[in-house]
Amino acid sequence: MNVTSCMKHNVVSIHIKTTIREAANIFVKKHIGLLPVVDDDDKPVGVIGMRDMLTLELPDFVTFLADVDFVHDFGAVEDIHPSAKTLNKTVQTLMKPAVTVEEDCGLLRAYALLIQHNQHDMPVVSKEGKLMGITSRVDIGTAILSTWFKADK
Repeated sequence: MNVTSCMKHNVVSIHIKTTIREAANIFVKKHIGLLPVVDDDDKPVGVIGMRDMLTLELPDFVTFLADVDFVHDFGAVEDIHPSAKTLNKTVQTLMKPAVTVEEDCGLLRAYALLIQHNQHDMPVVSKEGKLMGITSRVDIGTAILSTWFKADK
């Protein structure tokens, strides 16, 4: 089995010139966790995830704490949002490099890449490098597990 057998085909992506504000709106409307960022040729040049977006809101001290269990409430910090200047920057300022797999990639290799790069979702590209779909740990994991039942017969 390869990754195309379990990927999502209807992928929402954004252009590299999309603003952070526009990306946030897409996250909310589409209820998704990862947006591939593509160039004019529809080739992934990066990804921006919900985690990346929310770092704009998290207080800086969170990155210095080994454990936030003792902080029961962030208080007034909860009501502070990114500035208009930040929201009007392009996603290029926030995105991470795209880790992709080609359409014929095997499931175990794709899952290993997700683990190695600490990602939950990953764009799938054609041989030409164009965005074709997106796969996740859950997509791949359930596809692998489904073969276990076939082996018993």
